[in-house]
Amino acid sequence: MALSIVVTTTRELVRSFYDDLWNRWDDDLVDRMLSPTFDFRGSLGTTTSGRDEWRSYRDAVRGCSADFHNEVVALVCEGHRAAARLRYSGTHTGPLLGLPPTGRRFEYAGAAFFTVAEGRLDSAWVLGDLAGLEEALT
Repeated sequence: MALSIVVTTTRELVRSFYDDLWNRWDDDLVDRMLSPTFDFRGSLGTTTSGRDEWRSYRDAVRGCSADFHNEVVALVCEGHRAAARLRYSGTHTGPLLGLPPTGRRFEYAGAAFFTVAEGRLDSAWVLGDLAGLEEALT
C-alpha cells in the first residue's frame, strides 16, 4: 500500500527521498517527489536525468545490494537548498565496482547536495567514499 504524504519543507523532502524512495524502495512516490527533469549524480559516480533514469540507477544499486540502506547523519537546509552527510550500508550481493559479489557487509560515507523547485527535488549531487567502499569489499 502506497504511503500518502504531503511534503511541505525541503527538510521533509530530503528525508523522504532517503526514507521512502531509497530505504523503502517506494516507486509510487517518485513522480510526486522528483521533478520530471530531476538531475542526479549518485554516490557511485553515475549521472542521470529524469525520473526514469534515476529509477534505473536506484534499481541497479539494489541489484548490487538488495538491503542497501541510507542513513542521514546530518542535514542542513536553507530555503530551497539542502546538504546532507550520509552513511550507506548493505550486503554485497551483486557486481559492484567491477567486483563480483562477496557477500560481505559494507558501510561507506557520503555527502549530498539538493535543490528543490515547485515542491519537488530538482537536483541531487552525491559524493561517496568509493575508496572506503572498495576496501570494505576486498
